[in-house]
Amino acid sequence: MIDYKNGELIRRGRIEVICGSMFSGKTEELIRRMKRAQFAQQRVEIFKPSIDTRYSDDDVVTHEGVAIHSTPVDNSSSILLLGNECDVIGIDEAQFFDDHLVEVCNKLAEKGVRVIVAGLDMDFKGVPFGPMPALCAVADDVLKVHAICVRCGAQAYISHRKVQDEKRVLLGEVNEYEPLCRVCYSASTSHTRS
Repeated sequence: MIDYKNGELIRRGRIEVICGSMFSGKTEELIRRMKRAQFAQQRVEIFKPSIDTRYSDDDVVTHEGVAIHSTPVDNSSSILLLGNECDVIGIDEAQFFDDHLVEVCNKLAEKGVRVIVAGLDMDFKGVPFGPMPALCAVADDVLKVHAICVRCGAQAYISHRKVQDEKRVLLGEVNEYEPLCRVCYSASTSHTRS
């Protein structure tokens, strides 16, 4: 939002969070919002964690191959330094960043920047993931998007890991993860515990 005070232009910053399971369209929605800001000739920059090299080292890419150029960074503090002159900052795969990301987003918003954050709200065990719960709490707007359960067609709840690996962070796609509803996830995990 833009306001004028004493004839001067004042930008009002905000934090927008897009969350949900894998394959729900989080990155697609982030790219859509960023491209609209570019079309409006706003100064934009999108950041992603440098560990995410699944589709590209430098671009943010959806599962369908839609891409937008990004700046890979190792930590959230880099976003504050590199996004200094931006009107809109996008952050993809926010769950992989450190907890300092919440403070970074708040500082940017206080400076008048529109911050759009996309990430998984839960890990493969259903545990809130990284800084995402805190970002949802401080956000001006939260959009939870949903995939479709690959087993029954209901609204998906979680990104179920199909491979046996207990590491919390395991970059993967359809070979490693599938979106499941609560019922199918519960049936799947109770079967593996038996």
